[in-house]
Amino acid sequence: MSGVEIRELESFLVLAQELHFGRAGERLYVSQSRVSQLLRSLESRIGAPLVERTSRRVRLTPLGESFLAGLRPAYDALRATVDEARAAARGMGGELRIGFQGTVDDYLSRAIARFGDRYPECAIDIVEIPLSDPFGPLRRQEVDCAVVLLPVAEDDLILGPVFSQQPQTLAVSVRHPFAARDSLSAEELADCRLIGIDGGAPEYWRQAQAPGLTPGGLPVPAGPSVNTLQEGLSLTAANRGAMLLCRSTADYHGRHDSLTFVPVQGLPHSELGLIRHRLRPSAQAEAFALAVSEAAGTPA
Repeated sequence: MSGVEIRELESFLVLAQELHFGRAGERLYVSQSRVSQLLRSLESRIGAPLVERTSRRVRLTPLGESFLAGLRPAYDALRATVDEARAAARGMGGELRIGFQGTVDDYLSRAIARFGDRYPECAIDIVEIPLSDPFGPLRRQEVDCAVVLLPVAEDDLILGPVFSQQPQTLAVSVRHPFAARDSLSAEELADCRLIGIDGGAPEYWRQAQAPGLTPGGLPVPAGPSVNTLQEGLSLTAANRGAMLLCRSTADYHGRHDSLTFVPVQGLPHSELGLIRHRLRPSAQAEAFALAVSEAAGTPA
């Protein structure tokens, strides 16, 4: 393969999907210049441009389109072969890598225990995924399935089961005027700066976690944006803004001396859902979906 590196191929595949060097870099956790460097190296090995770059847009050349059509199935087959070999090395049960956002709640703990009892030969790896990148780890095959905050409206992902429906709370500093309140109405979010979420998550998903408008249409002031839950809690404790959290996450962090969690009335409940990749089925992930369904009492 004339020294072609897997990282060069992965960068081209992501860039071909995003058609934007910055977003491709975010998904690959590298800089925009590193994406350009990897692409130039690949083009040098091939001997012709694969991508046309102007100040206004990025698009594939005809050769790039042809290369993509042949590379995608070959790359997926290679990754599947590596995964199968890893599973065989671990025994018939293989490995299940479960991603999660925020806190492993009771539903998820019960599902993991149920799956482990049912398939003791399968190794389970639990991986925290960034708040700012709910879908990226699954797409990059860093996990086999993931538990994420809803909504999920991605064509390449399968959602289900959905579980852990809970009221939302507002995390505020103990110095915030809302700290002494027993509850808030959703319209009162217009009176605080709401901490948002950075990164590669779709706009509809980020808006659901930190809405820009109240249900009645009042604008909600934007606070700083964060990549992780811990960053958000730290900024909240410093009274730099407030953060919407589900009840179980609020309960988990309830011992924090600098924070208080106030129930918010009038917002849709927070929900979690298990996601799997539509084009990369996994027997272990499907079995885990059943365990989650049984633990939560919901249909898969």
